[in-house]
Amino acid sequence: MPKNVSAIVIHEFGTPAEVVRVESVELPAVTPNAARVRMLAAPINPADLNVLEGKYPIRPKLPGVPGMEGVGVVEEIGAEVRHVRVGERVLLPAGLGSWREAAVIGEADAALRVVPSEVSPTQAAMLRINPATAWRMLRDFVDLSEGDFVIQNAANSAVGRLVIQIARARKLRTINLVRRPEVIEELRALGGDVVLLDNDDAKDSITAVTGGAPVRLGLNSVGGDSALRLANALSFGGTLVTFGAMSRQPLRIPNGLLIFQDLRWRGFWISQWYREASPAAEAEMFGELFALAKRGLLQTPVERIYPLNEAAAAVRHAAQSQRAGKVLFG
Repeated sequence: MPKNVSAIVIHEFGTPAEVVRVESVELPAVTPNAARVRMLAAPINPADLNVLEGKYPIRPKLPGVPGMEGVGVVEEIGAEVRHVRVGERVLLPAGLGSWREAAVIGEADAALRVVPSEVSPTQAAMLRINPATAWRMLRDFVDLSEGDFVIQNAANSAVGRLVIQIARARKLRTINLVRRPEVIEELRALGGDVVLLDNDDAKDSITAVTGGAPVRLGLNSVGGDSALRLANALSFGGTLVTFGAMSRQPLRIPNGLLIFQDLRWRGFWISQWYREASPAAEAEMFGELFALAKRGLLQTPVERIYPLNEAAAAVRHAAQSQRAGKVLFG
């Protein structure tokens, strides 16, 4: 097998399309506990673009290979590898830098997670960040039961769509706020119970559809006025979880919501969850996500797949708003 492979390398931070370069990198030999993995698919997430800009809390050492997640196929294993076999598809480990043709990964039995054959490579490549974020937020902050309501903004985003799908599988009901009327029917077809425009008229509509039932969990990835609308829709003692700031506007926390509604304001970052999670907790989560994916209940739309040698075009495309799906390398 060739020692030199192609990879997208950055030598500085800046405008994404200007800092990505396709270079040849040398792979080390496969040691007894390592595996050589060929990349099949790796998405371009908003956080990846932030990394290229130098605005993300986690940055690769320069020069470095970006890419937070992906899936590959095992091409070679060392003599001491027991739980991963040649030909199996595996999730690439966090921190690897997935925008590369291939990699040699040490401690392969612990670092690599085998993907069931029923899950497509493109969908598997996108499991580590967005589906995990949606899964954890629906599970870790409020003890929800069948029929409970969850409210979210930016429901047409990648995470928002996955919240709808996972909530539906758990028999939870979702109230989904969006900015564009043309996506309302699409999200209803996806399983969103209630889809409303994210404006000042939403409050009365939310009260009408819930019939006074409590809304104890809100998921905010916008901030500003949109986050305040979510907070005002929550019942006494409810929790607002913020995991993004699309509007680049800060949260406004009215005193009344703290004093008289006793709301909880929490943040969530999937990278921090991975840092603290035990191997058993991570295995449990991926077992659940794989099970949903095998049933076709976790689907992230894909708009286009680019080869690595079109790196600049790919990141420009991924930075466009109002796309119909994810942009990946593959």
